[in-house]
Amino acid sequence: MNSVDTAVAALDSPASAWIYDPRVFAARLTRLRAALGDWTILYAMKACANPGILTAAKALADGIECASGGELAAAQGAARLAFSGPAKTPADLAAAANSAAPVHVHAESLRELDGLAAAGYTGPVALRVNGSRALPGTHQMTGTPTPFGIDTGDLPGAVAHALALGLDLAGFHLHAVSNCLDAAAYAAHVREALAWSHQAARGRFDLRYVNVGGGLGADPRGPEIDLDALAEGLAGLDPAGAELVIEPGRYLAAPAGWYVAEVLDLKTVRGQAFALVRGGTHHFRLPAAWGYDHPFRVVPGPRTGPVWSDVDLRVCGELCTPRDILNGGQRTAAISVGDRLVFANAGAYGWEISHDRFLAHPGPQQVCID
Repeated sequence: MNSVDTAVAALDSPASAWIYDPRVFAARLTRLRAALGDWTILYAMKACANPGILTAAKALADGIECASGGELAAAQGAARLAFSGPAKTPADLAAAANSAAPVHVHAESLRELDGLAAAGYTGPVALRVNGSRALPGTHQMTGTPTPFGIDTGDLPGAVAHALALGLDLAGFHLHAVSNCLDAAAYAAHVREALAWSHQAARGRFDLRYVNVGGGLGADPRGPEIDLDALAEGLAGLDPAGAELVIEPGRYLAAPAGWYVAEVLDLKTVRGQAFALVRGGTHHFRLPAAWGYDHPFRVVPGPRTGPVWSDVDLRVCGELCTPRDILNGGQRTAAISVGDRLVFANAGAYGWEISHDRFLAHPGPQQVCID
């Protein structure tokens, strides 16, 4: 029995849990380092902030990328931090100014630049810019109107404003997309971002920092970005003195987490077989948010009824909505009440984006494999 199945079997019934394995996270980070070489890798903790995963990230990544004041506080203890995200409050900016760990702030607007100066922030600042072309992926951040970053037309004024305030302008933050599976397109984004940054800084300030954002794809159904192809596409890239920074979250965390839900009831309605589980999209929202069927496997549990064989099974949760669907139909060899359904590749944007307060059901157990 592998370590995940051991953890699944140990859950109290009716089981509902998130299981994480920091060793999987560490292996992914090692693989990414081998592909990227001397890049700076900051873990985007928005993907998964489980304490065990975050502890591994603090120890193994070069730092942590945060997107709120709460994340900034939780990430203390890392070697360095980056602070991203729109609509930063004065309290957020003050927290950056008073952080014990060194921080690069990614400023989204002139208002944030004013707030950093007012807070007495003396660390490096990167301007987040919506300037690159749209990339293939699930969420386009640039190349289209979004609330993220500074328009390229306003960039000269933003650079001048940051320098007039006496801020330490170090470079640019160019996060373009989420979940890009196209290695060639991502490599082109990196090359274009670096060239653009040098051109935008030339004659204005000394470019020391180019952060290309995250977006390394790891689809929960299996496909992921080809790191070998990405490394090939980046071969010979010369940063010309700038620090190259990347912020992977999904790629590192997705395979390090599993969602587990025990079958509470089996029934057939209008010819469709249903498994109703202890849990659902209020614990694991990604399938509903993206509109896809997340694959699962069955781990036999404390069976309390007949075993259904060779059935096209729709898996639904305990919420009072027909949209509480984790999988709309998967052929299943055998299933019974008491079995545990295990959803792999679920560690990124799983528990973190879920709406667990709905209906006040008990929350899932949090398990970290040692």
